[in-house]
Amino acid sequence: MVRNFMREMLARDPMTPIESSEADFNRAAGATLAHIEQALEDADLDFETPAEGIIEVEFEDGSKLIINRHGVAREIWVAARSGGFHFKPQNGDWVDTKDGTPLYAKLAALVAAQGGGAIRL
Repeated sequence: MVRNFMREMLARDPMTPIESSEADFNRAAGATLAHIEQALEDADLDFETPAEGIIEVEFEDGSKLIINRHGVAREIWVAARSGGFHFKPQNGDWVDTKDGTPLYAKLAALVAAQGGGAIRL
């Protein structure tokens, strides 16, 4: 009974390809994090990848910005001095679950706010 209900709910849910399976989520999140790493490198920002799916950016004032893949929620999470943000896959992009801001736009603003200057994502 519960399985049938779940199948019906999943069949009705208009999920995008990156939401459709864990493997698809991991591929999409991995590609996004790789793109972010390249942008950070191009901007000459100090960052580390302490574990797979985690990027830690450290700024001159000692503050950090942490970007990570959250597999259970199937989201990309960002922790910044100004707060925490969750991004879900939607229509081929990652958008803030609170206000719909695209991930790359939010990251550019957060990096600038924490003194990292302009970053091109």
